[in-house]
Amino acid sequence: QVQLVESGGGLVQPGGSLRLSCAASGSISKFYVMGWYRQAPGKQREVVAVISSGGRTNYVDSVKGRFTISRDNALNTMYLQMNSLKPEDTAVYYCNAAINVKADPYWGQGTQVTVSS
Repeated sequence: QVQLVESGGGLVQPGGSLRLSCAASGSISKFYVMGWYRQAPGKQREVVAVISSGGRTNYVDSVKGRFTISRDNALNTMYLQMNSLKPEDTAVYYCNAAINVKADPYWGQGTQVTVSS
């Protein structure tokens, strides 16, 4: 059983930056895709960014140019660098990892990001 633990959330002013980390209890090299999702109060969980085992990335339009997803297989950690944060980025952010398309993905417990002045 793989455990994913997010960290790095907090309160930041609009225009500020945060870097989220997702540390896995084992090797992440086996995950064919990893991603960051978020859920704002009263809204459905949405995908923010994903990264494949080969390093290909995709982002939701609302964060393109501001967020960067990356993974460090040596450290078994995935990151989300968030710049130029906006109040609408406020949400609980979750990391997600899947071994293949048929397997249920693993989820972290979430970390709160609040963007407010």
